[in-house]
Amino acid sequence: MKRVVLACALLGCSLFASGDAENKAVARVRAAADVLDEIQAAPDQGIPREILGSAECVAVVPSMLNGGFIVGARYGRGVASCRTPKGWSPPVFFGMEGGSFGFQIGAQAVDLIMLIMDDNGMRNLLSSKFKLGADASVAAGPVGRHAAADTDWRLRAQVLSYSRARGVFAGAALDGAVLKQDKDTTREFYGHMVSSESSLQGLVAAPREAYPFAATLAKWAQAAAAK
Repeated sequence: MKRVVLACALLGCSLFASGDAENKAVARVRAAADVLDEIQAAPDQGIPREILGSAECVAVVPSMLNGGFIVGARYGRGVASCRTPKGWSPPVFFGMEGGSFGFQIGAQAVDLIMLIMDDNGMRNLLSSKFKLGADASVAAGPVGRHAAADTDWRLRAQVLSYSRARGVFAGAALDGAVLKQDKDTTREFYGHMVSSESSLQGLVAAPREAYPFAATLAKWAQAAAAK
């Protein structure tokens, strides 16, 4: 019975709501900013400065639902931004399904952060849909203030992933996760359909509601570059 209830809950989360989507989009932008802010502000934890300072794009999924009873029954919606010559790009809204966090009993909310580290990974993010581990290599990222002792992150993945659950922040294995543009929320946020490519390349104007995420990214990226 518990499995049925959990499956229904997860299925319900996978349906994009059309009503009140704009408010949900704004809330998602703010939640993504809060997740990044809280993780990077934690002493001696967080994403190493060298990695954040080198990332081409950052994607955050606040409160991704992770169900341990059902293989692949994981779903969340997030927001992403990439570097442009004028700063961080307007946000792209996406849905994410699948990926593995290891076997866990019960369901819990997991905050995810994905860093896209090179041009190939960025090209995948510019598309409307791609699969981690197939279209782009992905690896659990190192944690701590510095990554000097773990230099192979520069060589082994286009995407480095992290998760926070129950106060514990660590690298996350996300092979098999599929990212797809959330078109309904995109239309509501921008007032019309905007492609992932146009947003992430900074070719569209960013609504003022995008400020919390862009400002938080800029703050921590600048702090990382200064160290």
